[in-house]
Amino acid sequence: MSSSRVTFEPGWKAALEDEFEKPYMLQLREWLRAQKSVGKVIYPHSSHWFNAFAHTPLEQVRVVILGQDPYHGPGQAHGLSFSVPAGVARPPSLVNMYKEIERDLGISMPDHGNLTGWAEQGVLLLNSVLTVEHALAASHRGRGWEEFTDLVVSAVNQQRDGVVFLLWGAYAQRKGAVIDVTRHLVLSAPHPSPLSAHRGFNGCGHFSAVNRYLEERGDQPIDWADLPVG
Repeated sequence: MSSSRVTFEPGWKAALEDEFEKPYMLQLREWLRAQKSVGKVIYPHSSHWFNAFAHTPLEQVRVVILGQDPYHGPGQAHGLSFSVPAGVARPPSLVNMYKEIERDLGISMPDHGNLTGWAEQGVLLLNSVLTVEHALAASHRGRGWEEFTDLVVSAVNQQRDGVVFLLWGAYAQRKGAVIDVTRHLVLSAPHPSPLSAHRGFNGCGHFSAVNRYLEERGDQPIDWADLPVG
């Protein structure tokens, strides 16, 4: 993992390039190498670690959905928070998101969980931690990814205007503390996990609220149903 191996579009490159030579990132790189050298299985594949930035250039970010860790089952994680490749069963949190979209907007959602269509409309699907060990949730927390993704949130906060940040759960809400609410819209709710969705995620109306805000600014709404499989 180095800046020479990671291809970012110009906006993200300018914001993030220097991070790859900082001590915390060099330590993270060596730690990940050590994990692999002893046979640990890490998700997603390294080619997908920075997938969110590939699909959503900095100058196109209109919405940020903050997740926590990648999914830790085989074939699930592909670098976009809450998303799974087509053909992989939709995780429960994503199912609850789809149910809320249907309740909120009357949109029938697809039977797959690939959210690339959102990302390509300007929805940055960002996990706080970009890797995880097989079957061990939160196993890569505290290793350095949080510092990197804090910078990502700060870059969006500083370089964009009128972004909607969807902060679901206390973890995401703490990470969003730096957001300037005079320039952006912050929408908070419990996490869509089945353990907490009933506490206020269900019925939150966030998806319609995003579109109202964007339209009031003269921007195009997000087509939440635009999720082609390919």
